[in-house]
Amino acid sequence: MKAEKQFRVSGKEKIKLNEWATAPKKAIAKGDIKKEIAKDIKVLKENQEMLYAQDRRSVLILFQAMDAAGKDSMIEHVMSGVNPQGCSVTSFKSPTSRELDHDYLWRIHREVPSRGDIKIFNRSHYEDVLITRVHPEILVGNHLPDIWDVKDIDEAFYQKRYKQIKHYEDYLADQGVVILKFFLHLSKEEQKKRFIRRIEIPEKNWKFSEADVKERQYWDQYQAAYEQAINATSTKINTWYVIPADDKWYSRHLVSEIINERIEELNLSYPEVTDERRVELQSILKVLEKND
Repeated sequence: MKAEKQFRVSGKEKIKLNEWATAPKKAIAKGDIKKEIAKDIKVLKENQEMLYAQDRRSVLILFQAMDAAGKDSMIEHVMSGVNPQGCSVTSFKSPTSRELDHDYLWRIHREVPSRGDIKIFNRSHYEDVLITRVHPEILVGNHLPDIWDVKDIDEAFYQKRYKQIKHYEDYLADQGVVILKFFLHLSKEEQKKRFIRRIEIPEKNWKFSEADVKERQYWDQYQAAYEQAINATSTKINTWYVIPADDKWYSRHLVSEIINERIEELNLSYPEVTDERRVELQSILKVLEKND
């Protein structure tokens, strides 16, 4: 079965994250996985060139995950072969004061890829229905017209935001933006191991943040928030993929495979050259050869 079908959330029925695997069913040799990723990177490079040349569509790749799930290294490895002129990454952190003076999708829309480009979002607009679920007090400071206190936030608020996000993503899809949404599904046990490694290995100390450990106490709340958001916003066109993330190389292979499978569905090709243009090119060629 293709990875695209195996790990997609259909949107037809509600999923439970605790029933989705966080690791491969059987051990896979790292060497074999690296070879497959290298092949995927080569294919993606070719697909990117056609995407850019055709200039009709763009690709937006979203990564959401718990801390230490491997978003940064995922982006580094999977996108290593693409031309940086047609690919960029935006990391969304806490909104600035300027961003808070606009609607919550304003800063997102400014970063949507141009036609022919690939854009990666390290976190995204989904933070506005994830972290605010766990820490609703954040919304009190977001200058929203009807939110003055935490008690003003109810389930209807989030349901409305899910609906807004779905409509927004439908709009982007209609404009030629192919959206791929990945949730890197990490187990609580593996997160603990990675935090410990960040402390024990000096070269990894810079990655460790006490804030990450503080947020770990809200693990169950975050899992519930992700589950609700994925179920509410995964559609046939703008689907979510739940990727086992306990094995970083395995998750990288799955993501690179799914990206290529989705892009190849676009039936990309280089623009056709007309007979008239071929004649012009031959004339230019003769001039160049004569000048030499």
